[in-house]
Amino acid sequence: MAALSWRLRQAVKTLNLGGTIAYPTEAVYGVGCDPWDEEAVLTLLDIKQRPWSKGLILIAADFNQLQDFIEPVSAAMLEQLQQTWPGPVTWLLPARSDVPGYLTGMHDTIAVRVTAHPLTRQLCEAFGGAIVSTSANITGLKPAMNVHQVRWQLPAIDYVLPGALGGADKPSQIRDGQTGEMLR
Repeated sequence: MAALSWRLRQAVKTLNLGGTIAYPTEAVYGVGCDPWDEEAVLTLLDIKQRPWSKGLILIAADFNQLQDFIEPVSAAMLEQLQQTWPGPVTWLLPARSDVPGYLTGMHDTIAVRVTAHPLTRQLCEAFGGAIVSTSANITGLKPAMNVHQVRWQLPAIDYVLPGALGGADKPSQIRDGQTGEMLR
């Protein structure tokens, strides 16, 4: 892999130290943290004023980074995933029994996506795993579309990785992995 930029190294360092970050995604700025760091996740939920019960989305650079969070998928489901990833489609898949409730909320599924955004893919690769990904906004307000909007709405975020959005006109589609139903 090519040498990482200083900004990307700072974002990974922040994640590794249990901090919260903001970063560009396909449609809006996202905020995230290490999904295995309960304190970081609870801090992020507090910053966003988001109830834990809703659950969170995880994004990854590739399908392998999601294996620790999801139950094994059927060949038919894997084919559906491969048709939509990488890309702005989030799937609700059965969560492994050891996945913390602060990630799944009141559900037995977990929302996962392999991102198509080049910088965010690099971020997940450099971090070495999936990260939490929820829109950069106070719950109920419009998602941030640039660094300034992130800093205005969420000044408590530890680090903002600047970059261009991916060009999608709306947040990721969410689909139920068991029924195929489009939920958003």
